[in-house]
Parts: sequence; C-alpha cells; structure tokens
Amino acid sequence: MDIFEETESEVRSYCRSWPVVFDRASGSHLYTDEGREYLDFFAGAGALNYGHNPTALKEELLSYLARDGVSHSLDMYTVAKAEFLERLRSVILEPRGLDYKVMFPGPTGTNAVEASLKLARKVTGRETVVSFTNAFHGMTLGSLAITGSSMKRQGAGVPLGNAVSMPYDGFLEDDAVDSLEYFEAFMLDGGSGVEVPALVIVETVQAEGGINVASFEWLQRLESLCRRHGILFAVDDIQVGCGRTGPFFSFEPAGIEPDIVCLSKSLSGYGLPLAITLMKPELDVWAPGEHNGTFRGHNPAFVTATAALDYWTTDAFSDEIKVKGQEMGDALIDIAGAHPSLGGSVRGRGMIQGLVYPQPDVASRIARQAFEDGLLLETAGPDDEVVKFLPPLVIDSEDLERGLRIAAEAVATVADERDQGAMIGGRSGASGQR
Repeated sequence: MDIFEETESEVRSYCRSWPVVFDRASGSHLYTDEGREYLDFFAGAGALNYGHNPTALKEELLSYLARDGVSHSLDMYTVAKAEFLERLRSVILEPRGLDYKVMFPGPTGTNAVEASLKLARKVTGRETVVSFTNAFHGMTLGSLAITGSSMKRQGAGVPLGNAVSMPYDGFLEDDAVDSLEYFEAFMLDGGSGVEVPALVIVETVQAEGGINVASFEWLQRLESLCRRHGILFAVDDIQVGCGRTGPFFSFEPAGIEPDIVCLSKSLSGYGLPLAITLMKPELDVWAPGEHNGTFRGHNPAFVTATAALDYWTTDAFSDEIKVKGQEMGDALIDIAGAHPSLGGSVRGRGMIQGLVYPQPDVASRIARQAFEDGLLLETAGPDDEVVKFLPPLVIDSEDLERGLRIAAEAVATVADERDQGAMIGGRSGASGQR
C-alpha cells in the first residue's frame, strides 16, 4: 500500500472503503493481488452493467486492436464510429421512434452534461438551468452548479451560478405541497427571483442522491410544464440508463421524450470512457468546433459499445433485468423487515435498489461489514444513509442470491451490535441513577 499512501493524492475515496489491491476481474467478481475473491454489487458505479471483461466485447476489442484499428481520432470519420452510429440508430433509436442527433462531447458523463447546458443556453438565449434537490450531474463547474451535494459543491472553490434547485418528487414531506406547482409558481411570480430557465435537467432515479425515484406521473407533468413554457427538457441517464432500470432508457416507461439525453458510464459496455449527448435535430445549432475535446474520438470504446448493443436487439435482456430487479426488491424488503429496530426501508427501480437507514452510520457500517464478508457495496444519499445495490445486469441467479445473503448477514450483524450496545447503555444508565 505504500506507493498509494506516499504518491497518490488524498482525494482518493473508494480505496479507503475497500483497502485491498485488486488485480483481476471477471463477470461479477473482483480478485485481489493475494487471490481473495469479492462479489461486486458496485459495478464501477454503474459503468459495468455487463460485468467485468465480458467475453463477447473483449473479443471484439482484442480483434480491433490486433489489426491496428484506429484508437484516437478526435472527431475524424472512422469505421468504428460509423458502425457505432449505425448500430445505435438501428437498435436503439429507430425502434423507439426517437429522432436524435448524436454529439460526442468528450469521454465522461460530466462532458455530456456540460454540453447540454451550453447547448440549451445557446438555443434559448437564456442562462438559468433548473435541477433538483439531491441531484448529481458531475464534477466540472457547470455540472456542479446543478448538483445538490453541499460537500461536492464546496470543492468548486468559486461561486456556482446560473442554476436554481427545485424540490424533487417526494422531497417535500408535506403532501399538501405539490413540488411542480411550487416550481411553476416560483417561475411565474415576478417577485420570486426565479426566471424562466433555458433548461430543466432531471434524473428519473437519483442514484448518488439516495436512490430517489420519480414517479412516471411526476415526470410526465414535468415534461408538460417545460413544453408549456418553452423550456428545454433534459434527462441525465448517465448512471441509470443503458438498462439499469430495465429498458435501455430509464424514461421509456414514463412515455416522455426529452429534448436532450445525456449518456455515459455503461455506454461503452466495457468500462472504457465514452459519452454522448443526444439532441433533437432542430437543436443542433453548433458551429463546427464550438464544443470539442481531444478524447471525443475514443474508437476502442466505439467498438465495445457497438458490441454491447447486441444485448438490445430483442426484449429478452430487458425482461431479464425486470425479473432480477423484482427479486432484489423482494429480498431487500425482507432484509429491512427482519430488523425493525434499525428503521430500514427500501426504494429503487429495476436493478438499482437501496436499503435506507435514517440512523447515523448504520448504512456505512453495513457496507463495511459486507466488505469484510466478501461483497462490495457503496453508500449513497446526502448523509450516506442508503446502502446501494448496483450489481452487473448480467449477474447470474446464484451470485445474485449469494450477494443478497451476504448483505442480509451484514445487516443482521449491525443490528445485533446496536441492540447489544443499547442494552449495555441501558444498564449503565440505570446503574448510574441508582
């Protein structure tokens, strides 16, 4: 570990939760340099929906590299890019009746978001962007301005402006207050300080924000609000797209059609950096080179992304995800219900699910115990109050059941420790009073 402690920046984070050195990975499994196996319910923060080193994608990638296929091309035309665009159009866009132009803004999710912000401001001539409480959209300045996390925002070091946060679906606990009526009232009242924005951007499921799920009805009403007031409407599908909730796009079941869609993470299918910003054709008003980036032509990622779309030629894979998601949800409800003293609940959609614990440090302790038992789980939410379940979509039934069993045992261990601590504390308090 010395090389990391001595040389790598203190900003590193995941390695502090999982202090081992990983060496190999296959499917739903990671292996350390000492040979210990871990079951992966983290999946590269959603970048490995098809697991580690999926065979079909690896074979395409190795074949491409072996023939000296172009690796780096900026935005030049290449065979790899043409094949990806053809496959995306024929397998994903046309069957869904979606007409989008494809922009390659740079290799990461925040690049896709930044491009959407710039484009909306250019098209509308307005500056403000509306996002939502507990949103996470990236770590560059524009994306941070529309991100809810105070800790991440503080890292900017400069004021973050031209953005307004509105309450997400369910954020306001008072049922008498409708979050979208609240938003519209602010926007239309000349004394609110909130003007009609250029763009509204939303995650259908807030992954980093705590697995908060927007209802389909709320999403439909949000789209309608945008249409009434001439606001561009964007969905950030970076973590919960590419099948994570069941369909390829998370917004499909809601019956909405965003003006702009941001995709990254599992788009390459192999963990290789790749991002795209989809936009309706009439919005494609860019001048050549007006938004660019050296690594927007990542051809090895085009190759694996093209191969990954083979999963989507029929509905079979989507149906399989829905079945596994139901199994996950049912198991987590049982886990939460088995230990009422922890006050746990479950939320999520498809194969992104969360165990929510309002008591401080419970979720983090469960994740630590799971790691000791051979399972990788991360936490989410503004106070790390959610244990986040994000296994590869291709995980087999045996590994899914085993991971859920390990999680159940970890929750039981933490519950027992808390109950024992409460008993000891109670006895000490009683003795002190006597």
